[in-house]
Amino acid sequence: MTAANLAVLLVAVALAATGQLLLKHGMNGAAERARSSDRSLLVTAATSPWVLGGLAVFALSAVAWLLTLSRVPLSQAYPFNALGFLVILLASSVLLREHTNVWTWLGTGLVVGGLVVVVTLSPAGSGG
Repeated sequence: MTAANLAVLLVAVALAATGQLLLKHGMNGAAERARSSDRSLLVTAATSPWVLGGLAVFALSAVAWLLTLSRVPLSQAYPFNALGFLVILLASSVLLREHTNVWTWLGTGLVVGGLVVVVTLSPAGSGG
């Protein structure tokens, strides 16, 4: 995998994780506003700048992912989504103040460890 392809792949993963965090933040706020105003959650979410921004960032991640898929075998690219697990776990704990436990961290560590195994031990260019 070339450095340029790796960069696009990492951008796709980072944008996907960022989009998910924006969507979660937006939905937390939308749910709270819907409860307090007796408005529909769907309408409240559809007018939330955080939700709309999250969807836009997620759409950009899809474009970067499609570019990645045009250049990199899926069997090499897909394991990088494990990095998204780590980024989302860290950010949801720190930014969203969600409760995490040792099992969540251990499981995420195992998933990321699997990524390291796949990336470092798979034959270059074999596609699987």
